[in-house]
Amino acid sequence: MPTYVYACKNCGHRFEERQSFSDPALTTCPVCSGDLRKVFDGVGVTFKGSGFYRTDSRSGSGEGSSSSSSSD
Repeated sequence: MPTYVYACKNCGHRFEERQSFSDPALTTCPVCSGDLRKVFDGVGVTFKGSGFYRTDSRSGSGEGSSSSSSSD
């Protein structure tokens, strides 16, 4: 289940809530009963290592460079 961050528009209280995708969004602050809004941050995914770029999966000699030099 994803974790959502909510912030109160009135008092500024921030908290996290684990909810299913099908659960309705929270609307009332548990501290002051004010209106809530969802806080959207950057994606919590970090890619580490090689293999994430088109050129990472190719060999050092590269077929593309040798075929372009032979056509000159």
